[in-house]
Amino acid sequence: MVNPKRGLVLGATALVLTTVAVTGAGLHLSQSQAFFSESPKELVDEVWQIVNRQYVDGTFNQVDWRGIRNEYLNKNYGNQQEAYDAIREMLGKLEDPYTRFMNPDEFKSMQIDTSGELTGVGIQIAKDEESDRLIVIAPIEDSPAYAAGVLARDLIVKIDGTDTKGMDVNDAVNKIRGEEGTKVTLTIKRGTREIDYPITRKRIEIHPVRARAEKTDLGEVGYIRLNQFSANAAAEMRSAIEKFEQENVVGYVLDLRSNPGGLLYASVEIARMWLKEGAIVSTVNREGEVDREQATSRALTDKPLVILVDGGSASASEILSGALQDNKRAVLVGTQTFGKGLVQSVRRLGDGSGLAVTIAKYLTPSGRDINKEGIPPDVVFELSDEQRKALQLDRDGIGTGKDPQFVKALEVLNQQVLLRRGVQAGNSSR
Repeated sequence: MVNPKRGLVLGATALVLTTVAVTGAGLHLSQSQAFFSESPKELVDEVWQIVNRQYVDGTFNQVDWRGIRNEYLNKNYGNQQEAYDAIREMLGKLEDPYTRFMNPDEFKSMQIDTSGELTGVGIQIAKDEESDRLIVIAPIEDSPAYAAGVLARDLIVKIDGTDTKGMDVNDAVNKIRGEEGTKVTLTIKRGTREIDYPITRKRIEIHPVRARAEKTDLGEVGYIRLNQFSANAAAEMRSAIEKFEQENVVGYVLDLRSNPGGLLYASVEIARMWLKEGAIVSTVNREGEVDREQATSRALTDKPLVILVDGGSASASEILSGALQDNKRAVLVGTQTFGKGLVQSVRRLGDGSGLAVTIAKYLTPSGRDINKEGIPPDVVFELSDEQRKALQLDRDGIGTGKDPQFVKALEVLNQQVLLRRGVQAGNSSR
């Protein structure tokens, strides 16, 4: 049975992202008992067996998985590298970029925990199936990539001049990562333009929650920006809400833009802070629903809530926003979310290599498939590339009057506050 709590990193993208962002805590890890250093063929078979038992799609994407086993076990492997190459080729037949093999060095890179600190350029990436290149899920705030102006959904077409078409995500990770102070040039395709971004790698400290009060004509509004669902995100969110409740704010704007996700348990705990009752998320594997998370009647507030989302809001962000939207607890403003909602189990194999296997998917309370659909906003409000870049270069402008989406969110929130006051006044007059 899948345990969708602390043991799993949320979202197919999450595992792909970890090695670039260097934030991979909370992985569901299980160690293979056999040691394969003297039998590369056994390693190939072990990988096949894990996929055969756990893969989310019982048809294996319409692939003859048993035939694949016979094909690869009838080959001879002279060393581990040949076995590694065969495993990657075998997994490639599933056409699932998130079910992937990692050699020992790649696996070690992925296991760096979510301590709130990373070294690199500060982007989350995934494989874009349509272009067969790498796509930016979101730049991390205060990172070199963010300061340079890299945007969510940018395509990375070159890394230091090397074409990324067909490039494995692990290979891209190895090229993008490097020592602090060194440079890497990412060639970004945005629309029809290609732009070179020379970026200096550095160590980045991540604060998952930023909060402040915004004065409006109706009273103060609690603005909370959540950048990542890391291990300490829920605690920081609770502190922010409790502080705002003491200050008697009239409502809230929760900003999930460019939040690529993270840990499932963090998104569930945060949902419970806003939701008094109702379902939050279902986890479904190839046998059917295996878990359903519910609210626990411990909401910290019932005041009006608007959530800002965009194309960089992925995985845990989509679970949280989808749950609150389905339960009619919040109004979503912005643009369609990324659309990644898969669960992966990560196993350490006997020779120190690792395997990530897609084992389940997430559905919103109403049964929407996050991975296929994403979460559409209730109020569509887009920013131009120029507006987005201006906010990235002036991060202090995010969540202020310089931020058109935030201004729209306040407008929608004010409507909700007035509607609530009207209902309360009507009830009290009876």
